[in-house]
Amino acid sequence: MDKTEARHRQRGIQSVEVGGALLKVLVAAEGALTLGEIARRAGLTPAKAHPYLVSYGCLGLIVQDRQTGRYDVGPLALQAGLAALRRLNPLRVADEGLAALVEESSQMVAIAVWAMHGATIVRIEESPRPLHVNLRVGSVMSLRNTATGNVFAAYLRPADIADALQREGMPGTPTIGASAGTDDALQSLVSGVRAVGLASTIDHPIPGISALSAPVFDHRGALAMAITLLGPSGTFDAAVDGDLAGMLQRYARSVTARLGGAVS
Repeated sequence: MDKTEARHRQRGIQSVEVGGALLKVLVAAEGALTLGEIARRAGLTPAKAHPYLVSYGCLGLIVQDRQTGRYDVGPLALQAGLAALRRLNPLRVADEGLAALVEESSQMVAIAVWAMHGATIVRIEESPRPLHVNLRVGSVMSLRNTATGNVFAAYLRPADIADALQREGMPGTPTIGASAGTDDALQSLVSGVRAVGLASTIDHPIPGISALSAPVFDHRGALAMAITLLGPSGTFDAAVDGDLAGMLQRYARSVTARLGGAVS
């Protein structure tokens, strides 16, 4: 932390922050832990960690098994987590840093969720540079031919997307980039998306426009939304290991973490 950050940081209680490290260890663990395991993972001595655990036990933040002596998260921690989930608005969480992502990437950003007609755009943040693309809130994206749709095809169950895929082959469909296709071709495509955690398109389905899309997951591990960067192909780095991909994945993972999802 530099001097400027130190000046602007609000004054806190150091002992609370130290004890908070113990709670973080228990939250991250796959099961109950011994005093020694908790202390070691938190970077404390057992003698220093124990008084914190006693106090947290009195509050109900943790519980201790009388037979094994192991500690685990308690009922108050569970109640706090459930209260946070009840009050959580995924789109609001995703929207909080959207302007910063646009500024960092210099690209248009769109958020899509799964709705009645398929992968539907619900939020657009325009880029500083004009982008001539017929994309608006309410647009439905092809599962086969758009980066946004590819994410939903990769992470939703086949039964959930079956109707939308069938509609893509029908004449006059309003879906952007709609076309008929085979299940084998789609399966090959989504396997690649799952392998890298991103979908990428170049000059397709809109000539001159490229895109990268990343999934956001909720606390159940279910796909909550797709966040997509779009820009002119001439200056857009659509590589899944490029700088834009890194920016997008970091943002998507931060939203996933805010929603209680697991971040690899």
